[in-house]
Amino acid sequence: MASIRRRGDRWQVQVRRRGHYPLTRTFRTRENAEVWARQMEAEVDRTGLPFDPRQRNNITLSSLLTRYEAEITPTKRGAFQERYRIHQLTDSRIGSLALAQVTPANLARFRDERLECVSPATVRRELAILSHVLETARRDWSVPIGDNPLKLIELPKPSQPRARRLAGGEWDRLMNGCSQSRYKAAGIRLATVIELATETAMRRGEILAGRWKHINLDARTWYLPQTKNGHARTVPLSPRAVAILMTAKCPDIEPESPVIGMSANALRLAWERLCKRAGIEDLHFHDLRHEAISRFFEGGLSVSEVAAISGHRDFRMLARYTHLRAEDIAQKLAKSCHPLVDGRWD
Repeated sequence: MASIRRRGDRWQVQVRRRGHYPLTRTFRTRENAEVWARQMEAEVDRTGLPFDPRQRNNITLSSLLTRYEAEITPTKRGAFQERYRIHQLTDSRIGSLALAQVTPANLARFRDERLECVSPATVRRELAILSHVLETARRDWSVPIGDNPLKLIELPKPSQPRARRLAGGEWDRLMNGCSQSRYKAAGIRLATVIELATETAMRRGEILAGRWKHINLDARTWYLPQTKNGHARTVPLSPRAVAILMTAKCPDIEPESPVIGMSANALRLAWERLCKRAGIEDLHFHDLRHEAISRFFEGGLSVSEVAAISGHRDFRMLARYTHLRAEDIAQKLAKSCHPLVDGRWD
């Protein structure tokens, strides 16, 4: 890394590293030059050399995003969603910037512009991708990046967790909407997915990835080898869920066959058409998971029992999915409390 050579009556030291400016200094004696060289090598190992700005001007953020999409994104279970966000970033103004222009000020300006168009949660996800791209490029690809500039800007505050549950009559409207589908088989399939989501609290991807070989109707269980948090789990099935699956299962079905022959995009489009047909607003498919978990608690299951079904490993996160109705709690209190005796509760 360090080279020492004689120039006239002095000794010149250069400390070099590819892609960086060299450090140069001249000394009267070789001994002093060697001491300084060792000190600089140790310092460079800790903090690195100054980057050559010419390299940072020749690399765009979009080129790093493209490489990240090709090499890193395919290893993730949420690759489809991440590719969409990467394309949004690549096509945006921030994607055209050279690395030298990727400063905290420009990133903060991008954050504020995006907040005018999308939700804070979306902006947080996009900035998280950018941060990981820069960290990967700096750590694994030897790209001349110093400190991650995203660590110096403030992220949007997280959105308030949704508390949407099915209101009075909405369940019947969903089921009626499925029965009114143009294609009867598609309507039955959609109704099956909706009922399974509400009975099991399984995520959309978990239901769609299910295979018949993972379901044991005798034991009333559904094994999930892959989940969002990376931990396999076995979901106990309610009598209603078992009845739905028994109806959906054909006698000669192959064990490797999917339980629901439907893609994630097809389900998304079918759900949007269903809500429009049923006249239901602001209901996400994921809200059915909220509905199911809340029903489990209302049915008397303990926190640990609900966590075993839903797969939550953090009870605080589980609380975000629990939306008990105040009127239901009031009715339970009325049933559990004794009548008033002498002006007080007995």
